[in-house]
Amino acid sequence: MFSACALRVSPIPHLCDVIVGAKSLFVRRDFVSRVRFAEVGSRRGRSWVGVRAMGSVPADFSKPRKVVKKVLSQAQPEGDGATVRRSIGRPELKQLDPFLLLDYFEASGPAGFPDHPHRGFETVTYMLQWMTAGRGIVHSEMPSPVGVQRGLQLWVNLAGKDKMIEPNYQELKAKDIPRIEKDGVEVVIIAGESFGVKSPVYTRTPTMYLDFYLQPGASLHQAIPEGWNAFTFVLKGSMVFGKEDAPPIGPSHTVVLSDGDGLSAWNKGTEPAQFVLVGGKPLNEPVAQYGPFVMNTQAQLMEAVRDYQYGKNGFERAHSWRSEAKAQSTP
Repeated sequence: MFSACALRVSPIPHLCDVIVGAKSLFVRRDFVSRVRFAEVGSRRGRSWVGVRAMGSVPADFSKPRKVVKKVLSQAQPEGDGATVRRSIGRPELKQLDPFLLLDYFEASGPAGFPDHPHRGFETVTYMLQWMTAGRGIVHSEMPSPVGVQRGLQLWVNLAGKDKMIEPNYQELKAKDIPRIEKDGVEVVIIAGESFGVKSPVYTRTPTMYLDFYLQPGASLHQAIPEGWNAFTFVLKGSMVFGKEDAPPIGPSHTVVLSDGDGLSAWNKGTEPAQFVLVGGKPLNEPVAQYGPFVMNTQAQLMEAVRDYQYGKNGFERAHSWRSEAKAQSTP
């Protein structure tokens, strides 16, 4: 089973989908909405010093989360002419249960990630696309031919009982994705809850995925379920996490957080900052992985490979199906 979600971080109009369980979420981030984001990011003359935005609970956490590890994403080639910067999935941070991989990617057409299979996990491509592969799916992730496309892809493991469910999609318009702005903080609630507002996106593995924009001097305090693993990834500017006197952390860093019931964060820089906060309930199950196949045992893993090779158990159309991008590139 597989799921994928992507959030678009470039201002190019684009239609992308989110696939959760067997449901796909299609999100159009039109030019108007991106102009609004551009305006938010350009308020350089406005100061938010001393202002605190509350997420789900007050700042008085009984067990505030702190930074326990910082990993700089490393660039590497991936797919067809694309470049990714990987953090989770590298030797320094092999996994963070239930998360298997985190890539920041840049690609411009015709580069991208052509037809490829998945089984046993969910993928979140922050552009926005959420997809659950279930027992098997083959898909393509090719960017618009206009401009450089940027985003994040997160792999979220599925429990053993869910790895062979049918792939599903849920459809949702961009206007249906909650977006809150208060006291110099803007948040796009991809999954989970913030500022008392819940996302309509269903995730089979309990997950929160929040995209925060902070003006200079702004701060926030966001609740995170205790016992969940959580991390942040800085996309723009620099952020201080956990303690107000901690050193700032710049772009392309994945920050692993300690356990606790909430995170405090501050933008102490002179420019707007953007980061995503991701958390998930650990599965505490064994992981057997071979490329895009993630199961619990080596025997299940070999079965997944055979199913793909022989076109069965979810991969019946794997060798005859062609994405539109693939069809256009094939003579």
